[in-house]
Amino acid sequence: MITAQGLLVSGVRQLTAGGIDGAAQDARVLLAHVLGIPRDRLTLVLPDAVTADQEVAFGAAITARLARQPVAQIVGKRLFYGRSFTVTGDVLDPRPETEELVAEALKHPYKTVLDLGTGSGCILLSLLAERIDATGVGVDLSDAALSVAKQNRTALDLEARAEFVSGSWFGPVQGRFDLIVSNPPYIAADEMAGLSQDVVQWEPHLALTPGGDGLEPYRILTRQAPDHLNTSGRLVVEIGRSQGPAVAEMFRAAGFVMVRVGQDMDGRDRIVCGEFT
Repeated sequence: MITAQGLLVSGVRQLTAGGIDGAAQDARVLLAHVLGIPRDRLTLVLPDAVTADQEVAFGAAITARLARQPVAQIVGKRLFYGRSFTVTGDVLDPRPETEELVAEALKHPYKTVLDLGTGSGCILLSLLAERIDATGVGVDLSDAALSVAKQNRTALDLEARAEFVSGSWFGPVQGRFDLIVSNPPYIAADEMAGLSQDVVQWEPHLALTPGGDGLEPYRILTRQAPDHLNTSGRLVVEIGRSQGPAVAEMFRAAGFVMVRVGQDMDGRDRIVCGEFT
């Protein structure tokens, strides 16, 4: 008889031998997924026998992780700002650091939101879920990403308040908004080689890097956002750890006031925000 505990021990051993950071946590998440139970219930069922199908499914999940496929892609879900979002290889895996952008945006009132480079829709949909009277638009160049965003919109019952459109940056955008947010591709071309294989092999490069110095999206955002913001509207963007000073200067040069660089939970520069009057 093979138990869930036996599978877990085997999974941790394989992932550790394969050089996977956080092997124990990853194995637990994958096992809970295969067993179809919440992660916080896994300990309770560890003594239980597993089926042959579950054993095979867990083995496949471990093999995928050894190939550096992100856990979120294997299980198809990621928790972000307290809600579950569908994740595929067509979108960035929503990261805890990006929750700082949502938290910053929530510090001020808004009724209309524009999310540029929306990907899975996790930022826009979180902001709408937190403000029940708000509506918003998400823009992405990738139709495959927009398909994922629409799935998440349906799952969160936000179809009446969220619109997703295909296009590049402000190209398809009409009207003005109280809040513009973006987690744009910002990794410089020469930094791509230093990323983990989990990212390089499995996440869409279109959403990771714009090429060059990584700053071109911020030049576009700061230059064009004023034409799409209401009076006292805000722009909030995620940045790379070394980009704070340069992006903040772009905000000021474009006429934004109350410009601030915010840090993530590890104390690294993570967001830049400002108000346009």
